[in-house]
Amino acid sequence: MRYGELRRELIGITEKMLAQQLREMENDGLIVRTQYPEMPPKVEYSLSKFGKSFSPILEQIALWGQQYQTEIVRAIEKSPFTS
Repeated sequence: MRYGELRRELIGITEKMLAQQLREMENDGLIVRTQYPEMPPKVEYSLSKFGKSFSPILEQIALWGQQYQTEIVRAIEKSPFTS
């Protein structure tokens, strides 16, 4: 996926934060950054084998979040750390 596509999909993230997170995930081995020798420069990001191995875990976390959405929202509303 190209940087611009990621930026459009991740509504609300700043360019600085996206670039920082992509660098961190690349350093952690979760994603692969491929730069193509053309003008303008073309860069694509994809999940590494290690990153793909994390997908089932994320899917289970998302499922849990959907199942307990009401309880999660209630807990967040009660939290003294949220406004």
